[in-house]
Amino acid sequence: MTDTPQVLLQHHLKKLRLPTFNSEYDKLARQCAAENKDHVQYLLRLCELELIERERRMIERRIKAAKFPATKSLDSFDFKVIASLNKTLPMELARCAFVERRENVIALGPSGTGKTHVALGLGLAACQKGLKVRCTTAAALVHELIEAADERRLQRIQKLLASQDLLIIDELGFVPLSKTGAELLFEVISQRYERGSIIITSNLPFDEWTEVFGSERLTGAILDRLTHHVHILEMNGESFRLRQSRKAQN
Repeated sequence: MTDTPQVLLQHHLKKLRLPTFNSEYDKLARQCAAENKDHVQYLLRLCELELIERERRMIERRIKAAKFPATKSLDSFDFKVIASLNKTLPMELARCAFVERRENVIALGPSGTGKTHVALGLGLAACQKGLKVRCTTAAALVHELIEAADERRLQRIQKLLASQDLLIIDELGFVPLSKTGAELLFEVISQRYERGSIIITSNLPFDEWTEVFGSERLTGAILDRLTHHVHILEMNGESFRLRQSRKAQN
């Protein structure tokens, strides 16, 4: 039968929200006794375990909140096949100093060259460094903004987006935007100007962005804000998917 002190200890640890203390204190006590560790060393180890587990859970929550379509790291990206991309730059960006400086990243290149992979890798690195991240496609974001405007909750969505340390907007250029959609996206970009970082991936060079936003004036205003403090990733090369398809057929 479990004695009363142990029951009380488990109760107090639960109230104090120390789940790792609760699950590890007994095992660690026996381990430290066997190693002749004193009570201070025992408590230090227990605290370290609690902090490690707490940080792991916080990272998990940030990754979930980011709404990544997939969890990808830069470690799994094959830099050798994209000759136009200097590996040093994305690895430096993964340190996330650009987020602290409220700078932007724009990845440009044809479909299938890994732009989304790099963006997700940088987003994951930001989550691991304790930053708030939101990931979406340009089309999904515009749809969300238009729907929010129709339901009179646009201000709430804009406030949520503005509160993120890093906003990732993937696949800009695949779908032309309506006038309303383009203006709403401009508002998001404008609100984040020098206040929060944005990563954008696009299959179109800058001189073709007017096709997306439908207005030279609006496109100019958007590019002016995005490129004031920016890191450009040129990702020209053959599609990863096409290359894999060819390998499968051989």
